[in-house]
Amino acid sequence: MSDDDTTASGPRAGGGPTCLVTGASGYIGGRLVPELLAAGHRVRCLARTPHKLRDHPWADRVQVVRGDVTDPASVAEAMRGVDVAYYLVHSLGTGRGFEETDRRAARVFGEQARRAGVGRIVYLGGLTPETVPERELSPHLRSRAEVGRVLLDSGVPTAVLRAAVIIGSGSASFEMLRYLSERLPVMVTPRWVHTRIQPIAVRDVLRLLVGCAELPADVSRAFDIGGPEVLTYLDMMRRYTAVAGLPRRLILPVPFLTPGLSSHWVGLVTPVPARIARPLTESLRHEVVCAENDIARYVPTPAGHPIGFDRAVALALQRVREAEVTTRWSSASVPGAPSDPLPTDPDWAGGSLYTDVRERGTEVAPEALWDVIEGIGGENGWYSFPLAWAVRGWLDRLVGGVGLRRGRRDARRLRVGDSLDFWRVEEIERGRLLRLRAEMRLPGLAWLEMRVDDDGAGDVRYRQRALFHPHGLLGQLYWWSVSPFHAIVFGGMARNIVRAAERATPPQGGGAHRPDAAPQDPGATALHPGSRFRRKT
Repeated sequence: MSDDDTTASGPRAGGGPTCLVTGASGYIGGRLVPELLAAGHRVRCLARTPHKLRDHPWADRVQVVRGDVTDPASVAEAMRGVDVAYYLVHSLGTGRGFEETDRRAARVFGEQARRAGVGRIVYLGGLTPETVPERELSPHLRSRAEVGRVLLDSGVPTAVLRAAVIIGSGSASFEMLRYLSERLPVMVTPRWVHTRIQPIAVRDVLRLLVGCAELPADVSRAFDIGGPEVLTYLDMMRRYTAVAGLPRRLILPVPFLTPGLSSHWVGLVTPVPARIARPLTESLRHEVVCAENDIARYVPTPAGHPIGFDRAVALALQRVREAEVTTRWSSASVPGAPSDPLPTDPDWAGGSLYTDVRERGTEVAPEALWDVIEGIGGENGWYSFPLAWAVRGWLDRLVGGVGLRRGRRDARRLRVGDSLDFWRVEEIERGRLLRLRAEMRLPGLAWLEMRVDDDGAGDVRYRQRALFHPHGLLGQLYWWSVSPFHAIVFGGMARNIVRAAERATPPQGGGAHRPDAAPQDPGATALHPGSRFRRKT
């Protein structure tokens, strides 16, 4: 494997089994990796974009292999020498055809695991009601159940863990519950709020996933996993408000609010977009309660486990308040979002590439300027015309996009792959460069770069570049329709980022943090006088 395909910095932890983890950039996978390392296992991650795992605190303790679960060759390469293979990927919210994609990926994974002599497959699926025919299940639950069967039929001993609602900081289910409970003192709710559910804390999910690595070779079956309580969604909302210290909410169920309609309602009220909320709400139409707890015979249950609902909520809220959310539901790329890397510059030969370039000089230290840049988005906003950003976020949600409500995983630090409102961090060179790739609905591809340049002699400059590669005539029309507002949005952004850094810097030597810096024209925002944007063809 080439250096581009594999990263293995430093010694691999432990002498236990070698575990392959798919979905390591996702919510569960990103938390499972450090748990496996802590248990003494060696870990290899299969990722379509290994670069996204670079900034995780465990990155130098694992091996990262480039590949995709639908590509037999890359899966075969990743399976070499593997003892336990974790299948933690799915096509949730990708639209039509997702069931076939999931089916094909599961077959590839199972076949390659069998050929490589892998000792065990572990899969986290969804809990399905025994009394409901599979054809009546939501497409999401039906597909998760089918993936479990495909893996069980692979010829490799397989453990399928079937969970309902997972309660943990940053999970999509928890974010739905949290925002519905916090934002609406009076809630009009669909019928599924009366559905009985057996939620489980994310800590218990991870504990059981790790424990499955040591299952006896003759164990190949599905296990229902859940917490100690069975609650309705209505119970969960009321219990959440009590744990969070919120006033009691008035909840009014409405029988005609279908899963489809309620998913749009959830998409407007919570950070979870409708296309992600829909499969989650559809899954709540039927009762999802564990029929057995056989996993406890194989994986020891320590004192204090399984964790109850109230404690799971309290732990999740503590993580949120302390800004220690390690992964979020949006950690994985948005289905259908562009993933094309930034076109090379100046050798771009793929058609029109429009740019808006801004530059400002400042006397603050480069570290102070970088602090403002890395803290952008979320509650800090985008430093220009808040109404315009808010309207753009709402328009994005109305057409099925992610909008601005995803916020930030961490209020202070960013890492490659983080979602940031309707952007995703494509590259970060700490102290120097932040590049964001747009994930809002656009007729083209867009990036936003923010850079700190310091010549070491006192000349500190903030450089900002917005880029747009239009798709067809609609893309061209889009750019020219919004370009008149760039002076306000992008010009104001550059100006206010520098001002924020200057305000945050205590005066030194007569008010200048860098007394040797040359004075700058406070009105200069455009790099090229007379031209606020450039076009390359």
